[in-house]
Amino acid sequence: MKIASLDVRDIRFPTSLSLDGSDAMHQRPDYSCAYVTLRTDSPGELTGCGLTFTNGRGTEIVVAAVRALEHLVVGRTLEEITTEMRTFWRSLTSEDQLRWLGPEKGVIHLATGAIVNAVWDLWAKREGKPLYRLLIDLEPRQLVDAIDFRYIDDALSPADALAILEAMRDGREARIAALEESGYPAYTTSAGWLGYTDEKVTALAQEAVASGFTHIKMKVGQDLTSDARRAALLRGVLGSHSLMMDANQYWGVDEAVAAMRVLGAYDPWWIEEPTSPDDILGHARIRREIAPIRVATGEHVQNRVIFKQLFQADAVDVCQLDACRVGGVNEALAILLLAAKFEIPVCPHAGGVGLCEYVQHLAMFDYVAVSGTTENRVVEWVDHLHEHFVHPATVRHGRYVVPTAPGYSIEMVPESLDRFEFPGGAAWSPPLALDGTVGAV
Repeated sequence: MKIASLDVRDIRFPTSLSLDGSDAMHQRPDYSCAYVTLRTDSPGELTGCGLTFTNGRGTEIVVAAVRALEHLVVGRTLEEITTEMRTFWRSLTSEDQLRWLGPEKGVIHLATGAIVNAVWDLWAKREGKPLYRLLIDLEPRQLVDAIDFRYIDDALSPADALAILEAMRDGREARIAALEESGYPAYTTSAGWLGYTDEKVTALAQEAVASGFTHIKMKVGQDLTSDARRAALLRGVLGSHSLMMDANQYWGVDEAVAAMRVLGAYDPWWIEEPTSPDDILGHARIRREIAPIRVATGEHVQNRVIFKQLFQADAVDVCQLDACRVGGVNEALAILLLAAKFEIPVCPHAGGVGLCEYVQHLAMFDYVAVSGTTENRVVEWVDHLHEHFVHPATVRHGRYVVPTAPGYSIEMVPESLDRFEFPGGAAWSPPLALDGTVGAV
């Protein structure tokens, strides 16, 4: 099966109109993605789909980066790629001219994630399995051979990774059965966007609790008085259930410590992204000074190397791996195994466009084949935009339902792609004003 062509489209949803997704750092986001389709010469015209989540303006830059990498995948056979997954991944991340724009971070890495995830989607579809099941069914050696250990083998060697995977063979079928029966625990952020009124926050939180959620996350950062007021509202709704907080990198280190000494009165389960995602020592200091409140980060952590250092420095309590911020499934495997080596629970970042669809597979694979537990693990759920996917992620009674369709669950409905393509789709004609007040949606 040869990959005959690569298509990439700029898809944007005007979520700024309703302030869905609003937080301290991103006040009027338009949830968007660079959407990749790999077309093959197979008789059934099998396609692989992948995307990288973006926030509106700038998506065209990621699209251009995908096109710059196109020649590294088009013309190759799926068999050639999947038998040498590490080599394929490194060909994208170490292309000798494009690497200068990273290396292994930023726009080029976002583009890499979209392409790599599309390849894994294609592979899973060819095997007739959802991605999480394809990963479980691969031999441990195959998984290890997909990982680039350069820069991390001082903390996780191939032998370490193989030992973790081999040790988790026992009990796999029982864990799969438990997933199929009960799903994977989720938490919701849909009630806690910063731009929502107190009344809307309260009503949405009540709905979430009534529907089975025991964990709710709120956005904080801009105004400590307002944050405390909304935390009190949510704590009143939640009772003894878990409240998480997310500053989206708004604070400096001193600000984060001071703010959490105030917000600690509302018993937060964690504070997420309290400062710059690149400040490893800053995270370590915050963690020391606000304990026992957990520190979580990961959605903007750029690669396995930064995760390695966060774990080595005892800087985080929770790893929030993002499925396309890093370089796709290959690097996600490395990060899951690093987290297991350092005994750090993984609670993947989701929400956005397609991230819930993506990360359900990573979390379920982690449970079955890497960590063997869901203790202190919940996957983010944001109830927006799932209707645009052919096989959308589903949460029932506060738990992700196991996906059954072959692939990575990321294929989008053709009509949605046409309607929301930027700038020519019907949703963007006439163009929306920059303040989000005019539009045809």
